[in-house]
Amino acid sequence: MVTKDLNQLELDADIISNKFNPLAFCIKLTAPSGSFAMIADIISKSGAELGDTKVLESNQETVQREIHFSSTTIHAREIISKLHDLPGVHINDVINEVYTTHIGGKIGIQLKTEVNNQKDLSIVYTPGVAEVCRTIQKQPELVYNLTIKKNSVAVVTDGSAVLGLGNIGAAAGLPVMEGKAMLFKMLADVDAYPICLSTQDPDEIVAAVKAIAPGFGGINLEDIAAPKCFEIEQRLQNELDIPIFHDDQHGTAVVVLAALINAIKVVNKKFENLKVVIMGAGAAGVACAKILLFAGIRNIIVTDTKGIVYTGRADMNSAKEELAKLTNPEMIKGTISDAIKGADVFIGVSGPNLLSVENVKLMAKDNIVFALSNPDPEIKPEIAKPYVRIMATGRSDYPNQINNVLCFPGLFRGLLDSHATTVTEKMKYAAAKAIASRVEDYELNENFIIPNIFNKQVASAVASAVADAACEDRVTKVIPEVDLKLI
Repeated sequence: MVTKDLNQLELDADIISNKFNPLAFCIKLTAPSGSFAMIADIISKSGAELGDTKVLESNQETVQREIHFSSTTIHAREIISKLHDLPGVHINDVINEVYTTHIGGKIGIQLKTEVNNQKDLSIVYTPGVAEVCRTIQKQPELVYNLTIKKNSVAVVTDGSAVLGLGNIGAAAGLPVMEGKAMLFKMLADVDAYPICLSTQDPDEIVAAVKAIAPGFGGINLEDIAAPKCFEIEQRLQNELDIPIFHDDQHGTAVVVLAALINAIKVVNKKFENLKVVIMGAGAAGVACAKILLFAGIRNIIVTDTKGIVYTGRADMNSAKEELAKLTNPEMIKGTISDAIKGADVFIGVSGPNLLSVENVKLMAKDNIVFALSNPDPEIKPEIAKPYVRIMATGRSDYPNQINNVLCFPGLFRGLLDSHATTVTEKMKYAAAKAIASRVEDYELNENFIIPNIFNKQVASAVASAVADAACEDRVTKVIPEVDLKLI
């Protein structure tokens, strides 16, 4: 058995980037029998969360174990050092499971048919494939029947606004796009392909997406910074006949609306009577405002880093100017403190710790707070709880996680199944209602207003609702069947 020295073990556990995000680790060690309680105590007291443990080998004197835990890198190094000092404990290996999972990427291509001989090759490739190419040339719509197009989505990014990391570039954004592709496949059986562009110029992005569009049934724009994301999405939708969906905008908005549909049932309020404050006038904030307006809410105030957005305010881009015309009907000016007085709902899509307890105290009775900045919300739930009736965040370790994964897999499943050419407000509204419907009325309470992201009924419900809405809006195209007899 090879036992690594302490320095090497610490190096293996270290990470390259953010040292304060919780990561998954696995320690393999040999220890005296009966020492596990002491080992577990060290892990817990060092700020880590103990996970699964497995006995690899055991005898009367020693036990080899595999111990999983979640922690920051700094805490992991402390744990390794403390365990290393325990009498009789030998650490055999420390694995950073986040990195090992990413080695070689997280997705791949799987063949649908085997190619074992010359005949198989002649069918899937030349000369047989030439006949299929000629058929598509004569009837271009048959590309949906005879290729992967009907089930393929491009997940496109320029890396300019990746998660909470900011402008980290296309290559650094690739792991996120891979993860997105995994969720597409896992939850809705959609084949998604990461496309990371080495340009952040809107004209070049539009040109690149248009150039690759023939191979895809839909485009999911991802992690592209505002305000250029608005222009890119609109231009692509105007120039292509497949649906374009910027998930950072509309995915967030759909799930926010779904959560709000259920939240107002709990507090017994109505959309038309709500006063809603949205903190953040970027991609998600603009989309949230628009979908809430579509749902029937009339009194919406949006704030950004310079205060309340209102018509005539200087220093606003075109997206905010449009937003100002749609919101703030009473033309309120000032800061978040001025906006939030008497508000029924706060929606944060901005940054960490920007909402104070004093702000929350100014809200109406039976208030609703969605603090969605991730990983650190606008206000921590434990701080806000005494003054909030319903609290939601974007995190999985608090109740009511508002996560885009509840939307985009099922939405694209519905878009592809209906051969939709665009995404309408009615389709997004239908998706929100479908998500909300997965929580039955008898299940609703302050801590359960949105379904679990692993609820497999969500994607199918969203897909069906979106496909129906696409047909109602008449934004679908008819794809002819392949007549095998004639061919």
